Amino acid sequence: MGYSLLDVSEFDERRKPIARALGAKAIKMNQFDNQPDQAGKEHDERESGQEEIYVPLRGNGVLRVNGEEVPLVPGRYVLVSPDATRQVVAGPEGLGYLVVGAEL
Repeated sequence: MGYSLLDVSEFDERRKPIARALGAKAIKMNQFDNQPDQAGKEHDERESGQEEIYVPLRGNGVLRVNGEEVPLVPGRYVLVSPDATRQVVAGPEGLGYLVVGAEL
């Protein structure tokens, strides 16, 4: 066939494992839908060695990277290195965002 298709409406959870559901082997990609003012888990990717790109889809919020707040709005892309601590916090409208990752 040459392609896979997925409709995100098939998921009910906050975290949607997009790449895995499509059958991707080298790409890691998840969509998250945070409620207003909801904070995600603070973490780093030292163990996995994965760098990540955060892509806001709708709403707004901040990405806390090593304690610094980076505003997240649609149209902005943020690359985070594996050793950096990161946490997403949705704004008052909520925040839908995509995280694309790959091991170095």
